[in-house]
Amino acid sequence: MSVLYITPGTCAQAAHILLRELDLPIGIEMVPLRTPDSPIHRINPLGRVPALVVDEDTLITENSAILPYLADLKPDSGLFAAVGSPERAQIQSWIGYLTFDVHAGCFRPFFRPDRYSADASVHPGIRAQAIEQLYLALAHVDRHLQGRQWLVAERYTIADLYLCMFVSWLPRLGNTERFADLHNLARLQAAFQARPATRQALDFEAAR
Repeated sequence: MSVLYITPGTCAQAAHILLRELDLPIGIEMVPLRTPDSPIHRINPLGRVPALVVDEDTLITENSAILPYLADLKPDSGLFAAVGSPERAQIQSWIGYLTFDVHAGCFRPFFRPDRYSADASVHPGIRAQAIEQLYLALAHVDRHLQGRQWLVAERYTIADLYLCMFVSWLPRLGNTERFADLHNLARLQAAFQARPATRQALDFEAAR
């Protein structure tokens, strides 16, 4: 059986929620991160989640690959789009933007400023700048959502799921008032939180 390896509170949550949206027969294994004895090191040489083991010879890593792969397993779900369609390209474009501009460009320097400087005295400044960059990145998304219910094609897709996972991280920054004027994002986030698959995944991770 295929297995998805996750760690609570990480971006692996997106793939976890999608599994529940699609009701796929794929196992879920929780693993610790940043510990030398974690089984994730035997699964993914980079020691990162999510990691999807399809079979004994096939490993897929990174949300930008895992989310489309899973959604393609149930094309009638409407969570992705047909091969060759403009909608598919638009969804992939948003996933790319969220991966690089939001996750790597903003959350990573906030949570791991040591990657950018060994001087701990400058870490507060790195975190402060990361919040400002994140506001600009999310404000772009908020403007796009003006007059729209969803990011693409007027239906919930893997792009909305991935976006809302990151929006749910904002309270961790300790500066949520900076994002208070992003009303379209707040509306989308409320719809995301109300979905049964979201609640199931969050409750599962919280219980472990």
